[in-house]
Amino acid sequence: MNLYFRYLTILFKSQLQYRTSFWLLAAGQFFIPFFVFAGVYFLFQRFGEIRGWTFYEVALCFGVIHMAFSLSECVARGFDSFSALVVSGDFDRLLVRPRGTVVQVLGSKFEFSRVGRLVQSLFVLIWAVTQVQVEWSAAKAVTLLLMVVCGVMIFTGIFILAATMCFWTIQGLEAANIFTDGGREMAQYPLTIYEKGIRIFFTFVIPFGCVNYLPLLYVLDKQEGSGFLYMLIPLAGALFLLPCLWIWRIGVRRYRSTGS
Repeated sequence: MNLYFRYLTILFKSQLQYRTSFWLLAAGQFFIPFFVFAGVYFLFQRFGEIRGWTFYEVALCFGVIHMAFSLSECVARGFDSFSALVVSGDFDRLLVRPRGTVVQVLGSKFEFSRVGRLVQSLFVLIWAVTQVQVEWSAAKAVTLLLMVVCGVMIFTGIFILAATMCFWTIQGLEAANIFTDGGREMAQYPLTIYEKGIRIFFTFVIPFGCVNYLPLLYVLDKQEGSGFLYMLIPLAGALFLLPCLWIWRIGVRRYRSTGS
């Protein structure tokens, strides 16, 4: 981790060389999800509630999934732009260094300007927490934290899978955006508003439902059954990340050097 934080320090200093550009980008990243959230607000102004979910409950769901995406987009940006390393042959340099490729790719790129998106999602999350009509407890706070952390793992796992495909396709596949940007847009609402096939896919294949909808049932006192089980459901995000890392290792073994 010491090496990773050194990477971050170097990248932070380099991105601050053009401070005006940096802060303008950060401001832009703040307002992009802000307008998306405004759309959610106007939707509820028109219809009142959706499938029994109020605006503040959906705002909590929105804040959790957007914060998870924002953190993952900052941390795992190296995997999102990994195809450039393969095309240029710079991945060869990572292989000859005495450190794991995962840490090196993570540290190859970190978009600090994305902090604007992170701040916006944090504001929404805090505001929603103060507005929902529930009795908060330490257990519910831990569940909320697990939802965000494990959501980061799911998005990071998708970025890793997309990067792994570059070992076969060279260029990154835009289809991966269906599960990153598309997954974020889908998971900002409770899964109950979607058809059964979508609910099953995003619960048992890509477990977004395990980090937003199911634990929210416990947080908002909507669940039936053991609350302890609902607290542990977000850990499915960590389980999702493990096979992604395993597939990455297969891809690294498949890689053929450019000879550069």
